[in-house]
Amino acid sequence: MKIPTPKQLMTLIPATLIWLSGCASHSPTPAQSADMPETRFDVHPSISFSPETWPQELFADLYVPAIAGEAPVVLMAHGGGWERRSRADMTSVAEALASQGFAVLNVDYRFAPEYTFPAQLHDLQVARQWIRQHAEHYGLDANRVSGFGFSSGAHLMALLATVASTDSDLNTPHGGPDTRLQAVVAGGLPSDLPAFGSGKLLRQFLGSDLKANPERYQQASPISHVSASTPPFFLFHGTMDMLVPFAQAERFAQVLADNGVYHEVYKMHLRGHVTSFLTAGNAVERAAQFLARQQDQ
Repeated sequence: MKIPTPKQLMTLIPATLIWLSGCASHSPTPAQSADMPETRFDVHPSISFSPETWPQELFADLYVPAIAGEAPVVLMAHGGGWERRSRADMTSVAEALASQGFAVLNVDYRFAPEYTFPAQLHDLQVARQWIRQHAEHYGLDANRVSGFGFSSGAHLMALLATVASTDSDLNTPHGGPDTRLQAVVAGGLPSDLPAFGSGKLLRQFLGSDLKANPERYQQASPISHVSASTPPFFLFHGTMDMLVPFAQAERFAQVLADNGVYHEVYKMHLRGHVTSFLTAGNAVERAAQFLARQQDQ
């Protein structure tokens, strides 16, 4: 067997990604796609959204579409195992949603192991509060705010959404009804943390191992907080994801169904964790349609 040269491999990668982008299935199939005309948008970079007393100053990029009236908002969080990466990873997704008429607040959050759970959830809660406090200034609709996250960002967004609709202690002191989301898009979602055991990333994030503190792992799991009040979810996930197995999406979808929560699952066939993000174009398009439909609910 002839091994490809590095130059040949670099030629093959784009073609492979294009081929993979067509390998997906969506259940359920929407009866009608939302009309999503493209629009221009303005970007307000590096806005400080954290309170003055916050342990670490946090920044976000705000995308505001040029549309009549107040714009629906998408709060966005990046992946990186709760320990690295930045909001820059989500720029192309934010731009895609902004061009479809959504305002997007693409945020950073504090990292483990310096900051452990629930610090990151608090960061998203104050980001959601920031939207409400500054909605009038930027022309945002503070009552139509959805969430979008990938990997650890999906985990935090799902946790924000599920917790806000309950009386969980995690709503104290920054959460509660004012941090509710209208809908959530979650890609590569780690929904049930005890299923992962006590890997390094989870030990860093939660500050302990599973055996020593199983309650903490359960409390940090979005699947533990699902109720009939949980907002609709759009889940996209690679079926060959070895980092966050597809079973995590299946189990979460089943719990949503058991509680009567509307959800859609977009299976990304032959994709792993990273490739499901790199080839997420079709999933983002379907997600935008999903979010648009929720505005009419």
